[in-house]
Amino acid sequence: MVSRMTGALLRAFLVMILIATPSAILPGVGADTQQMVALFALFAGALTFVEYNAVYPSMVEFRDAPPFNRLRFAMLFLIVLFLSLILAAAEAPTPLNRLFRALGLVIGHALDFPYSPVRLATLAMADALDPERTALARAAVGTAYLMSIVALIVVVAALRIKGWPARHQAFNVWVNLPTFEPTAGGDVVERLERDARINLSLGVLLPFLIPAAMVLVSASFAPLTRGSPQTLIWTVAAWAFLPASLVMRGVAMARIAAMIRSKREVAAAGSDKAGKAVATA
Repeated sequence: MVSRMTGALLRAFLVMILIATPSAILPGVGADTQQMVALFALFAGALTFVEYNAVYPSMVEFRDAPPFNRLRFAMLFLIVLFLSLILAAAEAPTPLNRLFRALGLVIGHALDFPYSPVRLATLAMADALDPERTALARAAVGTAYLMSIVALIVVVAALRIKGWPARHQAFNVWVNLPTFEPTAGGDVVERLERDARINLSLGVLLPFLIPAAMVLVSASFAPLTRGSPQTLIWTVAAWAFLPASLVMRGVAMARIAAMIRSKREVAAAGSDKAGKAVATA
């Protein structure tokens, strides 16, 4: 119980740091904005603590299946941190954030080719009348997208190397997939594989669909580069994180389905051997 509470407190603290990172790095953040960020960070931290300290799960998936959630959190935190440093260089340049901005500009330019997700997101978020803001948006979008791709590769490699989910350890589907109902009907393995394919498809398509949706509603809103830098940071972070997270979820569900199928085959083989032994006796 003490170990679970300590882990929940640590996770809640890390979530609060994640939410407060942009307001801590960006210059000129007003007192009202800081108070709102602090309030939201406290709320998110409390929600995280309650979820991880509870015996029975409610929302968070893969709660007891490290390192899946740890890698996803690290991806989101690094994306938010790097975007905050890139945008901070526009108003309060330092050697560190100028370095990140220069790298972001190079990455954004390299990934900004026709019909790429970076090109579509830049067109949806940037201000066509301000080339400097457009370049800044391209740098943020390109950096976030590249980091999501790298994180996705790292997660898939880590799950393979670690053998996740471990064959020699118990894996509770109900605890780690609280929103998945194993008894809803149909074979569990087939449903897991179907959900895995859906998540993978959405993860691949969302980087293209989100900018298209933003363009459709852009007539009612000003470009994101004209608003608060924090709005741009969280929008770009969500655009990069959500598709990558869906792909990771799809890979995880496919591996869980493979684990269940493998255990069924082992159990069936054991039953056949036991049946043959009985028949021989």
